[in-house]
Amino acid sequence: MKVILTQNVKALGVKGDIVNVSDGYANNFLLKNKLAVVASAGNLNINAQEKANEAKRIQDETNAAKEVAKKLQDVVISLNVTVGENGKAFGSVGQKEISDELKNAGFDIDRKKIELSSPIKSAGEYDVPVRLYKGVVGKVKVKVLSKKK
Repeated sequence: MKVILTQNVKALGVKGDIVNVSDGYANNFLLKNKLAVVASAGNLNINAQEKANEAKRIQDETNAAKEVAKKLQDVVISLNVTVGENGKAFGSVGQKEISDELKNAGFDIDRKKIELSSPIKSAGEYDVPVRLYKGVVGKVKVKVLSKKK
């Protein structure tokens, strides 16, 4: 029996897949638990429309993320870090500080999307990658300025 999966089913497929399964498995498990619907002509058309809508949504989100990435290239964030006499910083600049400064600049970017391998602990300029969407990574320039204690 051919069925269209309405949810991800382990070892069978993902939502929207058309699979061929035994009649007993389809009737007693998949259809009963609303994990699938019978692959009729009407259901196939609905499935095709849903896939087209999902592809359009993903394309729109990717384009929006690329626009944000293009705007982020021109953004320079300046942060002050207090340093001691030996040049070591008291504290560090992490994802939260960068995210807060980006919010002040008009970009609402979650701190989890900012990819720092380790917190910044010294003055200088850094190119920090920001993962905006699957396959779209922007870079923001972060200037860390030192101020004496």
